[in-house]
Amino acid sequence: MIRTLPARILESVSDPVLSILVTATLISRVGRGIFLAVTVLFFTLVVGLSAGEVAIILAASSGVGVLASFAGGWLADRLPVRRVLLAFTALEGLGLVGYAAIGDFVGALVFGIVVGAFGQAANTARMAILARAFGPESRVHARAVLRTVTNVSIAVGSGVGAIALAIGTAEAYRILLVVAGLLYLLAIVRLVRLPASVDDLPQGPALAELRTETGSIDAVANRRAARRAAAAHSPWRDTRFLLLTALCAVFGMQFGVGELAVPLWITQQTDASDVLVAVVLILNTVIVVCFQVPLSRGSHDFHIAGRITGIAAWLMAASCLVYAAAAGMPAWVSILLVVTAATGHAFAEVLSQAGGWGLSFELADPVRMGTYQGLFSAGYSVGAMAAPLVVAGTTESLGIIGWVILAAVFLAAGLGIRAIARHAARAESAVAPLERVVGA
Repeated sequence: MIRTLPARILESVSDPVLSILVTATLISRVGRGIFLAVTVLFFTLVVGLSAGEVAIILAASSGVGVLASFAGGWLADRLPVRRVLLAFTALEGLGLVGYAAIGDFVGALVFGIVVGAFGQAANTARMAILARAFGPESRVHARAVLRTVTNVSIAVGSGVGAIALAIGTAEAYRILLVVAGLLYLLAIVRLVRLPASVDDLPQGPALAELRTETGSIDAVANRRAARRAAAAHSPWRDTRFLLLTALCAVFGMQFGVGELAVPLWITQQTDASDVLVAVVLILNTVIVVCFQVPLSRGSHDFHIAGRITGIAAWLMAASCLVYAAAAGMPAWVSILLVVTAATGHAFAEVLSQAGGWGLSFELADPVRMGTYQGLFSAGYSVGAMAAPLVVAGTTESLGIIGWVILAAVFLAAGLGIRAIARHAARAESAVAPLERVVGA
């Protein structure tokens, strides 16, 4: 029997922790959708900022998000993660409410930095909860469910944001920004119900070693030893995880391709109607919503994570080449090629996200899950910041050759991630027989 998407999602959230996170996400991400729909036009039409000033605000918000991602994970390893998530969500919501009072560039810059920082920090705290509250088989599934819900909620919020665009008054923009912030604060009503178990650190030999470094009753000596042991669990000393983060950040620039390169390519290099831009965005949303959860299944396994990431690499490379081929063709051919490329691009996005999530959870040190997830999120933020420059320096400046370069970059990054997964799988296979002998 074919189950509907809502039925599959409801079945997925039988776990109480995931149920709470899903409902909180449903509420808050509607607010996020409103914010994304109106913020740029609010800056330009209501506050009166120039395009350059808006670009500075967006860049500053993204830049501080890189640091906030890591800081959020660092705090999640040292404070009760529930309180960290609640505090950051509340501050992000208050920041969105504060947007409504903005009247100049300085105010917009300050609130842009506040919202960007606390939003990224809250996201990292949420990932730390997933890493602690769920087992290997469930973490990626939970992450996929949250991403699906996020896409649906943002789409709904964008529709609500269209109200302000239709009315066109300053009051309409400001009221909807307040509504967006209040939705974040409303989500806290659900988040406070998270069980205390999400604050528990994972158990294991590494954690036992961290807690019994000296065996001394000297509190100062124990604290110093704990700091030395914690440093040994730092992701900055984990070459494999640093490489994974860098490669996933590079592949993550595919979001910039969809948001910037494809719309510009359609409008400037093809005879297709500009409506095709909206069609591509809708197609991407539908594919992500329908397939992210089922195609993420099993990606906690290194073999599966490597396989689907390899498929994503080839799909993304092929999509870049097909996008390029749409230039200069008859309109109907361009439409066919762009839709084909966008379909491959969307599935590459879904598969690469699933593989990256699985590896980021399974290759992280369980003692410092928050810090590891913070670093991984920071990598994605760096990739998002670099994406517009990379896209402008390739497709916009070099045309078809630029698309070929992008294809090569995505292929190399995806196959590099696959190589990390395969190496991890071999190492795991080599250790398993030894563990059985020791257990015997």
